[in-house]
Amino acid sequence: MQSAKSTKKIPVQQTFRLLAISAACLMAYPALSQAQTVAANAGSTTQDQTAKADDAVATVEISSQSTRSSVSLRGNEIQKILPGINPVKSLQTLPGVTFATADPWGNNEQNLSLFVHGFNGQQLGYTMDGVPLGDQQYGNYNGLSPQRAVISENVRNVILSSGAGNLATPSTSNLGGTIEVFSSDPSATRKTSIEQTFGSYRTSRTFARFDTGNFGEGNSAYVSVLRQNARAWDFDGKQGGKQLNGKFVRNNDSGKLTLFFNYSDKIEPNEDSTVHVTGETSAPYTRPFWYPDFAGALSYLSPTGATPAADGANYRNYYSDAQRKDVLTYAKYDWNLNPSTVWSNQVYFHRDDGVGVVAGPIGAAGLPALFRVYFPNQNLKTVFGNSGYATRTTEYDIHRSGLISNLRSEIGNHQIEFGGWWEHNESSAYRRWYPLDVNNPSSPYDRPSNPLITQYGSEIRNNVVQLHLQDEWRVRPDMSVQMGFKSSLQYAKGDFPVQPLPGAISGGSTALPVGEIDTKKWFLPQLGLLWDISSRDQFFVNVQKNMRQFVTYGGGGASPWSLSSQSSFDLFKNTAQPETSVTYEMGLRGKRNLELGALNRIDGQVNVYHVDFSNRLLQISPTPVITAIVGGNPVLANVGSVTTDGIDLAGTVYFGKNFSFYNALSYNRSVYNDDYSNGKNNVATSGKRVPGSPEWMNKFVATATFGNIEAQLIGDYVGKRYATYTNDLSVDSYFMLNLGVTAKIPMEKNVFLRNARVRLNVSNLNQVTGASAVVVGAASGTYNTFPIAPRQVFVTFGAEF
Repeated sequence: MQSAKSTKKIPVQQTFRLLAISAACLMAYPALSQAQTVAANAGSTTQDQTAKADDAVATVEISSQSTRSSVSLRGNEIQKILPGINPVKSLQTLPGVTFATADPWGNNEQNLSLFVHGFNGQQLGYTMDGVPLGDQQYGNYNGLSPQRAVISENVRNVILSSGAGNLATPSTSNLGGTIEVFSSDPSATRKTSIEQTFGSYRTSRTFARFDTGNFGEGNSAYVSVLRQNARAWDFDGKQGGKQLNGKFVRNNDSGKLTLFFNYSDKIEPNEDSTVHVTGETSAPYTRPFWYPDFAGALSYLSPTGATPAADGANYRNYYSDAQRKDVLTYAKYDWNLNPSTVWSNQVYFHRDDGVGVVAGPIGAAGLPALFRVYFPNQNLKTVFGNSGYATRTTEYDIHRSGLISNLRSEIGNHQIEFGGWWEHNESSAYRRWYPLDVNNPSSPYDRPSNPLITQYGSEIRNNVVQLHLQDEWRVRPDMSVQMGFKSSLQYAKGDFPVQPLPGAISGGSTALPVGEIDTKKWFLPQLGLLWDISSRDQFFVNVQKNMRQFVTYGGGGASPWSLSSQSSFDLFKNTAQPETSVTYEMGLRGKRNLELGALNRIDGQVNVYHVDFSNRLLQISPTPVITAIVGGNPVLANVGSVTTDGIDLAGTVYFGKNFSFYNALSYNRSVYNDDYSNGKNNVATSGKRVPGSPEWMNKFVATATFGNIEAQLIGDYVGKRYATYTNDLSVDSYFMLNLGVTAKIPMEKNVFLRNARVRLNVSNLNQVTGASAVVVGAASGTYNTFPIAPRQVFVTFGAEF
């Protein structure tokens, strides 16, 4: 689709502007701090390159070896925020990151919102111990969430590369950076660890881990289990599940062998979003479902299954949830070919069996028209069990396997790295409808069977190949230049074994598209410089081009296989281009030991960045308010470019060993450069800000230690966010506090318990209300929100023996 107007700025001019900003920041640098910078080779592809601990543990750590801005959080700091927290949610304390969910752990994927420097969560790359986790779409097709890949308590650290990820990162969605999660290795000593959490809304989380300690010749292993149950805070829905992790490591002079296994069985009740339209004043704060109050659900509907007119689009469903079962395993061997050469090879396998379920009124969301296609001239209420409700499922299946191989060698002043990633993925998505029997109503915790309708079924086979070559040249003892490129190739073929009947998909579709799309980008370059100004200060600069491959999902979303006709697919295949970004970033990081009374240390980082984002893909809806759940994607097209400029300043000041204060201030300006056409009218988006992502954010972590007690107060300010593409609607800013207090329990010598502790966590301490996640789906006039969860209190007991 051609843009009607363009205001794209010249990248060179933007680069000089960033240089000027950077110079100003460097002049102010002594007053800054480095709460982010020690993740040791952050952004690296192996967990051996993660941070080494200082005697005084930093809340946040910054890479000292990367030409990019890379920031790390260690596992113990992650657990202080809230035991069992989603590792990605812990990144909300970092500059430039907005993470929001309607539950305190960040476990619910349906209402999750993540932005990093203006890029949304599906435009980032994710890995766990180097294994690709896909693009984190709620509709699973190429991966799984980090909290389903590894138990939170087993996370060693998580690394955010907010500008551009390492060339070796195995990802097809890495436009705006990478998030790398690393699991902890087995302990060198034999021990058993147990943690038990109790708290608000009947929360119970039990974690246990047994470490064998070292045995044989460099062998060690652990096995751990997790069980979590909690009630949703605004309705009677159970969330949680069970998980199992196992890890074996054999480490000797020849190399390191790692075997990992994960099983996850997870159910999360979904929080329905609230619909807002221009001028409304009575939209509900929450949209709880009726379950288990079946009598209330029956009386809520009219005799024909219609919802109350006063509720409009904010009607209530009977229940909704996400069920996910995952098996993820890998084997990795880092082979020391010689003292300067390591060849790493990793094979992995992932199987996902999932279903998203909604039991809703048959008289809402465009369903009467759909059901009449399959049951013409019939009483729909009778057909679907006489309750007035029907159960819809989207049933997912993923079979992924892959190989990652990297060869790293030091040759003189050069560190050469060459490698590749191959993945084969077979995924499917089936949309089915089931009756909800008035005499035997179903439960959200059981998978339905015997559907009345299989509306459609997609199956997509996908092969990805990624190659990279990189040279880090030590030009002189205090300066390194890093240069390289990667190639990204995707070969995808989609089919629909079950096609919808004519009229069963929005837009009058008679058949969903089938066919192949091959996308190949052979040269995506990267150039960076790292200068050790002194033993305490570093300057870095990096320029990198990235691409996001087309989404290979046949059940909706921004995928060509979700278009509503074969002709739309063919047009897209012949004219559309993958989204690309060129990221320019530079910054300064360092640390200072001071003698200013109680203030004895300061460390920090400042970085500025500019991004040229091209070929933005947009789902263009023919209706201003999206309320139908029938399916179908009328238009998917390139609609122009986005220009982003921003700055992050973050750091920690230390007052002896008993108090530290970390603060992160960030500004991001992401602007659409083009208008676009919705098929009938020109939509004036040129010069508008990217919605969902705030311009201003500030985070702080104040940590104080008093003997065996550590207290941590976390503050998170999120600025105003626009909620439509034309910026005619917005949501207000908010400031939230979270509190954590940990007390070590003194134990007598020779007592079998060790490291006994109790931890108190209070989320949303100041009881903020407002919009956590903003769902943007229209050019103007309407948007959806999920609520901020209220104050919740949790107590965790832990010990080792």
